[in-house]
Amino acid sequence: MKYAFIIQGEGRGHLTQAIALSEILTTAGHEVGLMLVGTAEGGEVPAFFKDKVVTNIISFQSPCLVYCKKTKALDVNKTLINSFLGFRGFIHSIHKIQKSIKHYQPDIIINFYDVLGGFYNLIYNQRRIPFICTAHQYLLLHPSFEHPKCNWIDKFLVNLNTRITALWATKKLALSFTPFADDSTQNIVVVPPLLRSDFSKLNPKNEGFILAYMTQSSLVEDLIKWHEVNPEVRIHCFTDREQDQAAVDYSENLTFHEINGSKFLEFMQNCWALVTTAGFESVCEAMYLGKPVMMVPVPKHFEQACNAADAQRAKAGVAAQTFDLDILMNYLPTHRDIGIEFREWQSKSERIFLREIGVSLLSRSIVESPEIRLDWQI
Repeated sequence: MKYAFIIQGEGRGHLTQAIALSEILTTAGHEVGLMLVGTAEGGEVPAFFKDKVVTNIISFQSPCLVYCKKTKALDVNKTLINSFLGFRGFIHSIHKIQKSIKHYQPDIIINFYDVLGGFYNLIYNQRRIPFICTAHQYLLLHPSFEHPKCNWIDKFLVNLNTRITALWATKKLALSFTPFADDSTQNIVVVPPLLRSDFSKLNPKNEGFILAYMTQSSLVEDLIKWHEVNPEVRIHCFTDREQDQAAVDYSENLTFHEINGSKFLEFMQNCWALVTTAGFESVCEAMYLGKPVMMVPVPKHFEQACNAADAQRAKAGVAAQTFDLDILMNYLPTHRDIGIEFREWQSKSERIFLREIGVSLLSRSIVESPEIRLDWQI
């Protein structure tokens, strides 16, 4: 079978999930020959993704989040305004997606939470090709998901965006830290996280340093303030802030690194604990390796607040409002390693994804040809 991916390329979460699913499908004998990646300006795709994916990668302009430089919070108003101002470019992007898919002729399209992917499916696809959506955000629509207290507008906007990404979707595969019952009324199937095959080869150790991962360079200031009061704690921080070298020593015990996939894995394998801005993928990676996590949602970022609350429920670590690492240091003595339970759940990922994708394709085939044999398998 031929697969095309549409990927929301902000951050690294959906990109690494796409890498992992591509590995699963390729190993099962399928072809993933088209990767459509949405970026802020439709420009360069991150190097770690291009290094891992040997296929046709096409970038397109897609809506992105805007943050306030002063407060470091998500700026909802500017995000909405920028999305409105970029309307003409987004129409061009939808045409670009259509042209690319028409040329490749995939059997299945998988959307990794890109909003223009949802519009493409509504306008052009109209259920001709099975359109499967996968992301942690679909779990937020589940009736059993416990949302943190928030402004109802934030919740409404996140869930609206989530529903748009899945317009006329064949199925929604909701990535989750732990099992949930499926929700047939919304066509939601709860699935394990997608992690790259590299993780099965890692040998986790504790070398006594804290690993920090920040996709917003402005948040680094808070980490530096804590470090200056606690200079004896060794910290390695991966960030997107501009610097002249791949690794820069701020002091004897604080080093900044450029975001690099393989290098980050090495440090994750050997760290004591992880501090991150509540991105789903990073928390999953830490849980797999049995590393405690301190999750600090970006202010006014409802989705990250949900991730932090849900991960704390799953006993991954502790949620906090600021990068005050005293919270983490006080939590560490009480942490129980849940790596075994998480790895058992995550090990079912390949089987469940192949099953659910196969069921979607089979359902389409039955509609088109009622005489198809029901013992079809991937």
